[in-house]
Amino acid sequence: MTEAVSASMTRRAKPQGARLEARMSPELHMTVKRAAEIQGRTVTDFVVHTLQIAATQAIEEADLVRLSLSDQQLFAQALISPPEPNAALKRAVDRYNKLLG
Repeated sequence: MTEAVSASMTRRAKPQGARLEARMSPELHMTVKRAAEIQGRTVTDFVVHTLQIAATQAIEEADLVRLSLSDQQLFAQALISPPEPNAALKRAVDRYNKLLG
């Protein structure tokens, strides 16, 4: 195998990143381009960085526990006036105290 063919095959074998295409208005494109220039980034780097932040934030917000008003009231009431421990909880406390007490 020649060196040129080997180098060509090596280049093709390298994994490439995923590609994303988006259509936007010329105004938005100019805004993104300007923001990238202000930060000293390429447009691609700016878009990837901004998308990563937005995606992470969206996932974190979705992972938050959201309670309805009635659920909030029930939760607060349970904290203020917790129910008496049941038999299973008492056994668990006893086992904990024996192991680590």
